[in-house]
Amino acid sequence: MQWTLVVPLKPLAQAKSRLADTADDGLRPDLALAFAQDTVAAALACPAVRDVAVVTDDARAGRELAALGAAIIPDEPGSGLNAALAHAAGAVRSARPESPVAALNADLPALRPPELTRVLDAAAEFPRAFLPDAAAIGTTLLAAAPGRQLFPAFGVDSRAQHRASGAVELSLAAVDSVRQDVDTGDDLRTALALGVGPHTAAAAARLLIPGQ
Repeated sequence: MQWTLVVPLKPLAQAKSRLADTADDGLRPDLALAFAQDTVAAALACPAVRDVAVVTDDARAGRELAALGAAIIPDEPGSGLNAALAHAAGAVRSARPESPVAALNADLPALRPPELTRVLDAAAEFPRAFLPDAAAIGTTLLAAAPGRQLFPAFGVDSRAQHRASGAVELSLAAVDSVRQDVDTGDDLRTALALGVGPHTAAAAARLLIPGQ
């Protein structure tokens, strides 16, 4: 089974505000883009992934991620993250109705293709499944089998929201790179310790991070 991944990305100027203690206003857009570039590149290198569609209205991000091989879907209907993901999943399914679809966070700069394969293979056993983030509060991946709707519920306490919606929580060891999203400076330090992709490594080299 090969998956289509839907990756949502805010306009870069609005992204990663919680990194303000680590990166200034001029660098945060570059970091957000670098995270997305490394996430998309790793996803496209995953044997379980057929293709990646990025949902964004940011022109710069669209150009850079399309250059990596991602399809770009406009952020419609402009009603927030979950509406954008549902729209994008519908667009994917209109072309391939029987495709399995998964929403994947755009801020997984340490993502490893073999670990993503393990997660997607596990998700394929269920109609809907999700992987909690490293903090065990949010969600980094939400998957829907062929013929099933995604029903995304990202946002505050999305782990509990997705569990309540009937999605199966995946309990997998040794998939840290798929769980480690980056919202804060501490998250970034953890991702750097795991080993990030080249775009994030280059952007992070412009920061003065203790212990880096």
